[in-house]
Amino acid sequence: MDTLPYLREISLKRDSINNFDRFPFTVPAIRNLTSLVFSPSVTYFIGENGSGKSTLIEAIAIAMGFNAEGGTRNFNFGTRPSHSDLYTYLRLSKSFARPKDGFFLRAESFFNVATNIEQLDKEPFGGPPIINSYGGLSLHEQSHGEAFLSLVLHRFSGKGIYILDEPEAALSPSRQLAVLLRMNQLLIDESQFIIATHSPIFMAYPGALIYQITNEGIDQVEYLETEHYEITKAFLENPERTLMELFKDD
Repeated sequence: MDTLPYLREISLKRDSINNFDRFPFTVPAIRNLTSLVFSPSVTYFIGENGSGKSTLIEAIAIAMGFNAEGGTRNFNFGTRPSHSDLYTYLRLSKSFARPKDGFFLRAESFFNVATNIEQLDKEPFGGPPIINSYGGLSLHEQSHGEAFLSLVLHRFSGKGIYILDEPEAALSPSRQLAVLLRMNQLLIDESQFIIATHSPIFMAYPGALIYQITNEGIDQVEYLETEHYEITKAFLENPERTLMELFKDD
């Protein structure tokens, strides 16, 4: 039996849900969810804001044992409870092999992770500073993008499962390419990525499984069929014409 993927499939325990008229089951993609299989390498969730992709990826991360606000499985801080209880209704199918590393990144709460690292390093545990695993420089003393890059380059160590929610939020296009390079190195080293993203750069990873989340449900799509690719391609090929069409009724 192959080691990867560490997370093979999720299914919604629909018989355990008493009320589909409450959040998050009011979100069409969640309401219609039955099961999803994952790639042994990279699985992307894409969709419009409010489509439910962050709600779903958050639930997957929590069900896998990660802290709701991000970090490794060893993080247990909480600043403001905001996650749904969707994770309690997910059934996970996992590999026989356990990942040796893992991290859940939420772009919106990465600041809280950085703060918690500093707080833990001030406590007299006697071990080496946690920040050493993140490159040695305080994540608060770097830009958001540089701090995230430090996380990927230094903390992600391979043979792990990495769940990322909109990692492109603070990254320039060149930094996104740098993250893709590091991702490829980690994938060669028996890692698995599950990513919610809007970035056509990220979702271009060769052979990735892409799920598009809409009001009708969740469907697998090819990269060149995504709206993200089509709109970006059309804009870059002729930005003047695209903007003229956009502004013509103003």
